[in-house]
Amino acid sequence: MTQVRGVSRRQAGFTLIEIMVVVVILGVLAALVVPNIMSRPDQAKVTAAKSAVSQISSALELYRLDNGFYPSTEQGLEALVNEPTGNPEPRNWNPDGYLKMRDLEDPWGNPYQYEQPGARNTNGYDIYSLGADGRVGGDGFNADLGNWDQ
Repeated sequence: MTQVRGVSRRQAGFTLIEIMVVVVILGVLAALVVPNIMSRPDQAKVTAAKSAVSQISSALELYRLDNGFYPSTEQGLEALVNEPTGNPEPRNWNPDGYLKMRDLEDPWGNPYQYEQPGARNTNGYDIYSLGADGRVGGDGFNADLGNWDQ
C-alpha cells in the first residue's frame, strides 16, 4: 500500500459508494421530515402570533406599572417602542422602551390591533391579530387571536 503524506491511500478519503449511501440516507430523511414540517406552516404562524400577543401583553403591563395607565388607542402599540406623545402623557416612560419587538406585525404581515379600553378582555385593553385573512372574525387559521384567549 502506498503512503500519501503519512496517510495510507486506503485512509485518504471516501469511496464513491460511501458518498452515495450518505446521499441516499439524507434523501430518505428529507422525504420523511420535510412534508411533516411543510404541512404545518399555518399552525406555526398561529403559535407565533399567540406568543407575540402574550409578549405584547406583558409589555403593556410593565407600561402601566411605570405610568399608572395603558397607552390610549391613538398612541397604540408604538408607545411600547417609542415614547408616546399626546394624552395621556406617560409620567415615567422607560427610555429603553418596553418591547424589543420593533416590528409590530403578525406572522401574516398585518399589524397587531390594540384597543383601550378593550371590549373583549377584562384587563382594560384588547391586543389581537386578525389571523391569516387579515379581517375581523373568521374560523380556523382565519380566526382572530387575542389576549382574551389567554
